[in-house]
Amino acid sequence: MSRTAPDPCPCGLAADYAACCGRFHAGDAAPDAERLMRSRYSAYVRQLPDYLRATWHPDTRPAELSLEDAPGQRTRWLGLTVQDHQVTGSDSAEVRFTARYRVGGGSAVKMTEHSRFLRVEGRWYYLDAV
Repeated sequence: MSRTAPDPCPCGLAADYAACCGRFHAGDAAPDAERLMRSRYSAYVRQLPDYLRATWHPDTRPAELSLEDAPGQRTRWLGLTVQDHQVTGSDSAEVRFTARYRVGGGSAVKMTEHSRFLRVEGRWYYLDAV
């Protein structure tokens, strides 16, 4: 009997990647700002810059986005914790989270962000950090 190796989603939810953030990376719309934020974290882990740009609001989207690390400075993502998800309007929301990572052989770093999201034509987009 053949078994597929488990592929846990990097976003921290107890689900397989394909059933979790993988479906958003494949084109499904995230149902809310928190799921979009989790899928964006997973996109950083899986090195998907095109997805990150596609889910970034056009008003604040960078012209280019490279996830390539300098030699010997590989970023290793260690985990994600969502502290809060607030709906702030019919098409706006905010998410506070902490992402943990390590660059090269350095110490682990905690990045805490309070992000704003907007829904445009049924799709959520990352706008900016407060």
